Amino acid sequence: MQVPAHPLFPRPLAAKVPEITALFWVVKILTTGMGEAASDYLAFTSLVLAAFVGAGGLLVAMVWQFHTPTYRAVPYWSNVAMVAVTGTMAADFLHRFLGISYVVTTPFCALVLALVLTWWWRSEATLSIHSVTTRRRELFYWATVMATFAFGTAAGDLTAASLGMGYLRSGLLFGAMILVPLVAWRLGLNAIAAFWTAYILTRPLGASFADWFAKPVSRTGLGYGDGPVTLVLLVAIVGLVGWVAVRDRAAAMGEGSTLPLESDRV
Repeated sequence: MQVPAHPLFPRPLAAKVPEITALFWVVKILTTGMGEAASDYLAFTSLVLAAFVGAGGLLVAMVWQFHTPTYRAVPYWSNVAMVAVTGTMAADFLHRFLGISYVVTTPFCALVLALVLTWWWRSEATLSIHSVTTRRRELFYWATVMATFAFGTAAGDLTAASLGMGYLRSGLLFGAMILVPLVAWRLGLNAIAAFWTAYILTRPLGASFADWFAKPVSRTGLGYGDGPVTLVLLVAIVGLVGWVAVRDRAAAMGEGSTLPLESDRV
């Protein structure tokens, strides 16, 4: 059953995802680090402010993204950034405010992610991001992205805190792990499985290094602070996404047509 048309949320005219290049992974990792640092900064500054920015910012970004009929760099990455902040808050809420151990929250978030992916597959018979050409698939896509951020947050905190690895060693661990799906893909692993495995691992990878820079020396960090780390990463994200948006706009004007549907390759 198709979701009925709505003037505010038109049906996608093309796959609403960016091209999967090295730049995609760079920006994705930057957003994970920014989400971690921003979430911690807001939570320790004001819980009211954190709730307002997290919920309000995510709502605005989601509406903007769903309102665009084709992929656009700025609304897409704005939404990813807000999902990064809110997904981190969701995972941290279970531990910091409900007192649930990372040993419990990590498998719980993994279960939620598995359920979302299973529901998506049973409903659409594909998990390809290049098949995101309907609003229902777009809903599945963003639910999956949110779940990956929550699971990645819990997994990163589990290795850094509960397992005593510290932020740097935790970051190096996930840096090594993210090479596995890349190598496996080159050796014949299904592209969709390789993509989602790497996508999940970007969350604890970026967050671990952000925490390493931000957290005090007493907590195995370098002590630069969550605020400054958030600002630096945000500036880098804005710069890269702005450049991509200008490049894409110039390419679209040169083609003189809307973006074509992308193949179902990932």
